[in-house]
Amino acid sequence: TQYLSDAINWLHILPFFPYSSDDGFSVIDYREVNPALGGWEDIQRLRKHFHLMFDAVVNHVSAQSLWFQGFLKGDPRYEGYFIVVEGEVDLSQVVRPRALPLLTAFRTPKGEKRVWTTFSADQIDLNYRNPEVLLEIIDILLFYVSQGAEMIRLDAIAYLWKEIGTPCIHLPQTHRLVRLLRSILDIVAPHVLLITETNVPHRENLSYFGDGTNEAQLVYNFALPPLVLHALLRGDGRILSRWAAGLELPSRQVGLLNFLASHDGIGLNPARGILAESEIAFLVEHTLANGGLVSYKQNPDGSQSPYELNINYFDALASAVKKDEAIEEQIERFMVAQAIMLSLIGVPGIYFHSLFGSRGWPEGVSLTGQKRSINRQKLERLALERELGDPTTRRHQIFQKYMQLLKARRSSSAFHPLSGQRVIDCGAPIFALLRFNPEDERAVLCLHNLSDQPQKASIPLDEMAGMFSRGRIFVDLLSRRQFGINEDDPSISLSPYQVLWLTH
Repeated sequence: TQYLSDAINWLHILPFFPYSSDDGFSVIDYREVNPALGGWEDIQRLRKHFHLMFDAVVNHVSAQSLWFQGFLKGDPRYEGYFIVVEGEVDLSQVVRPRALPLLTAFRTPKGEKRVWTTFSADQIDLNYRNPEVLLEIIDILLFYVSQGAEMIRLDAIAYLWKEIGTPCIHLPQTHRLVRLLRSILDIVAPHVLLITETNVPHRENLSYFGDGTNEAQLVYNFALPPLVLHALLRGDGRILSRWAAGLELPSRQVGLLNFLASHDGIGLNPARGILAESEIAFLVEHTLANGGLVSYKQNPDGSQSPYELNINYFDALASAVKKDEAIEEQIERFMVAQAIMLSLIGVPGIYFHSLFGSRGWPEGVSLTGQKRSINRQKLERLALERELGDPTTRRHQIFQKYMQLLKARRSSSAFHPLSGQRVIDCGAPIFALLRFNPEDERAVLCLHNLSDQPQKASIPLDEMAGMFSRGRIFVDLLSRRQFGINEDDPSISLSPYQVLWLTH
């Protein structure tokens, strides 16, 4: 709260339950706080300062959980909690998010059983055909509400229902389950929001809004991280602009959670169909050149495709050509990316490490054997505070610039999650966005230079939704500098990687 209370009002606490692997996403006990982190009383203290988002990791449980251990011992209560596949069946259609075996063999009193494990042998998928499983999970979600959750993140929800002979992703039964959870919360806790985490192509991702009233209120904007990365590495925002101009939501009751980095990597599937495969290959090559890693998924034909870039976002944006690139230029490029994310329609979500520009943690990969650990370093508070207090450090400089962006964003109602948005064509090297609030006529023209060269943004006055009808002098919300617009030559010069948020 010392650093963030003036700029951030929601806090997503990553899985804080006892776990056995995957940094919390292999839950042993849904109803307990990991004793190494504290207790429910600590969650209540955070609740006094922030609205809280909890993770519902309900596609699977830990192999060490009471439920699965009961299954392994032959406890009849848990016999139907998991998906056992008997005999030889055709699973070739199943969409695989990992290049790992789909089934894992375990010994039970009734012999060896092959159990469905979508993500790893330690993450055992739950069987939602069993009403007892569904009721158990509903009870857990309501418990989270009682503990202060005002947003519940449905982790990996797209894989929830399994039907042999189908891809086992985005099945109608999965959508019906999301609608059921939404209906329950609408009745007993209408203030609580659902957000779905589906790292899939953009159109499939948006399907979890349902009709705009009956499924999730928010979905992660998974296409944004790879598209912003591509735009800045190429110095060309045409693809990003075209995609942003086509964003459509089914109602004004839903919104996108915009983010660039997270505890996971940079998903590539959401960019497929938007970026050419050659451009995705470029992102893969760039990541490897910058010391990152790449995760692969298994295709039905037995081949593998790059699924995720495992690299810190700051490192991902570094030049792979200019090895002696100045840190100042790297910081400016990183901040342009953050400014784009903050300017878009929707709710911004900021990864902890992005607030101060963390670098990759390859040692973590060696420790855990997991590629995602490169972006999951656990920091020591005192060491972090020392760096934040030292103006010469990267962390201090990025944090101060981030706070400037957040405070500027909060100063204008044009950035309301549901305010209007219009992409403006100011040339390939510039991502330009007009945000406007019709209720109070506030508007902000957001200009982002994607290149390492000075650029001139020619402003099409007829597309400004009346913004320029009240004068020709504008103020940049970030620097507080004034800018004049000449009607005969309505252009503004931007220095390399400069960001201008112009308003009256």
